[in-house]
Amino acid sequence: MKQKILIVQAIHERGVQVFDDRFEVRVASDPSMATVIKEIRGVAGVIVRMAPFTREIIEAADALKVIGRHGVGVDNIDLQAATEKGIVVVNTPNANATSVAEHTLTAIGALAKRVVVYDRAIREGRWELRNSYGAVDLDGKILGLVGIGRIGSMVARRAAVAYNMKVIAFDPYVKPETAGELGLTLCAQMDDVFRQADVISLHTPLTPETRRFVNAAKLRLMKPTAFLLNFSRGAVVDETALCAALTQECVIRMATGAAEGVVEVLSGRRPQFVVNPEVFKR
Repeated sequence: MKQKILIVQAIHERGVQVFDDRFEVRVASDPSMATVIKEIRGVAGVIVRMAPFTREIIEAADALKVIGRHGVGVDNIDLQAATEKGIVVVNTPNANATSVAEHTLTAIGALAKRVVVYDRAIREGRWELRNSYGAVDLDGKILGLVGIGRIGSMVARRAAVAYNMKVIAFDPYVKPETAGELGLTLCAQMDDVFRQADVISLHTPLTPETRRFVNAAKLRLMKPTAFLLNFSRGAVVDETALCAALTQECVIRMATGAAEGVVEVLSGRRPQFVVNPEVFKR
């Protein structure tokens, strides 16, 4: 009898082809918990992407032996429930490390050069944005990493070579000699990274200790011009605190922008943003 495999959310065909004639493979009708509970019976192995794989699903499984996570993080899987039932959980920690590291470097460059903002402006015919001088150079800037495992260490090496950035990092599980091999400076406290870095990039798993650990206090430590990138798990950043911090930056920009416009006019110069330009024709 063939062993049944349930793929909760569709994966690349090459992954499906790994299962030979010993297995009967099907994709779930939909990834909802109710549907998976109905379709998990008799299944020996599952492939899970981002859909929650809960205790309820695991307890409904009557033949499940292994859960394969399509990715690295397993926070969407009830690991304790799986362990209690003797179900093996496997993931793919090496599969996406290079891709994520390269994506991180791409995002850092895009932020520094405001690629998305300028691209949108050009498409909308707003050529005057070129006078905003918002792009910055990364040469000599400080990259701060939180987590220097597989991905973080790749980012460290690539940023130093590609952008000539000085790299600092916080990772309580990394020895100083390892950091030395990577050519970076290991910080004793995470706060040091947030204070010093021009670019902060997060590469840490989601655990009870890291959940929302980037909070209002950490964000207040950052330089006003610093960038924050998160290519780990969304929940490591307190979204409410992040939104509040961004709103504050917006208010500051509006306050200084309005004041600068007034100063420009009173100094006999034409400001960049004028609502009623016809005034200058008089």
